[in-house]
Amino acid sequence: MTRLLASLSSRAHEEDASFRTRMLELAASLPDVIAMGRGDPDFHTPAHIVEAAKRAIDADEHHYTHPAGLPRLREAISANLKSEYNLDYAADEVIVTAGTQEAVMLCMLALVNAGDEVLLPAPRFTSYDTAVKMCGGVVVEVPTREEDDYALVPAAVLARITPRTKALVLITPNNPTGAVTPPAMVREIARIAIERDIIVISDEIYAKIIFEGSEHLSIATLPGMRERTITLNGFSKSYAMTGWRVGYVAAPREVVRRLVEPRHTLSINAATPSQFAALAALTGPQEPVDAMVKAYAERRAYMMGALDQLGFTYGHPGGAFYLYTNITPSGRAAPDFCEILLREARVLVFPGTMFADPAAKHIRISLLQPLARMEEAMQRIEAVKCRLFVA
Repeated sequence: MTRLLASLSSRAHEEDASFRTRMLELAASLPDVIAMGRGDPDFHTPAHIVEAAKRAIDADEHHYTHPAGLPRLREAISANLKSEYNLDYAADEVIVTAGTQEAVMLCMLALVNAGDEVLLPAPRFTSYDTAVKMCGGVVVEVPTREEDDYALVPAAVLARITPRTKALVLITPNNPTGAVTPPAMVREIARIAIERDIIVISDEIYAKIIFEGSEHLSIATLPGMRERTITLNGFSKSYAMTGWRVGYVAAPREVVRRLVEPRHTLSINAATPSQFAALAALTGPQEPVDAMVKAYAERRAYMMGALDQLGFTYGHPGGAFYLYTNITPSGRAAPDFCEILLREARVLVFPGTMFADPAAKHIRISLLQPLARMEEAMQRIEAVKCRLFVA
């Protein structure tokens, strides 16, 4: 072991990414793979958003901004939070970040001391785990279940609270399950948070992608919750802007003031042309977003029917663009299923074991291919079903 490697802190631990790496390398070696595992929208960023970034560059608007972001963008976010979600945050209660991922890290840096427990739903996007652990915190899982449509059940939250619990992360809609925690449950979680004096980090990155029959409720709108909630959101998913890296934190003014310097330390500011693009996203036409959500709904309806035909079950996906699919009828563990599916049918999906789900019974299917390609993927699966399913 080299001196440098031996000197790394415990924060720089190695994650086991070998399965993901092997799958991606295998996919790269095969022709015409249909990728249905990613979380990156397949749509182009709407043209008026792209043009706004070009204009900013041409106008020499590519220098540092205030660490908290462009004032006009913060004002637009404030107005959007009010109009879309009934959230009352002034412009100076918003910090623009380099994607919502940076917002997550900023929250953990601000909240978590060594030994503090943070409640995280399972399954989940596991970058939260890394952020908590890097700050010396302890991850406490709150399991969600298929029979509850993967909603975050208040009783499960309450059962895992201890004197060391600092915060709860509420992610609705959720990745990888597509679950939308119903308003009645959100209200009960709020009651528990107040009663047990817990901070809530409300990750609402998918809140614009809600399907008929489901309803999103921002927990910070509820009585007594604004002062104990940090709301996270961003532009990556709803505006197909993943690579632009613009997210934001909204919190009470006194908290935001304390976050500005740590935010400056992380990356100074979100890329300036990207901030102008985000401003155009909020203030420009919303029809492109409506069209994307309509397409996701059509793909969702098709895929739910196709999975029913295969005999696979799933929690009801009320939002986002994922189906968290139970493949128990195949007789295979999820990692094996995914690898055989890729080799035999050239369809790439990822197992739930990559999303803090140890059961090895689930896969995440993304609704991020044109409908015709999704239909082709299902035809390929049917064609290799005899090899994919254990007799």
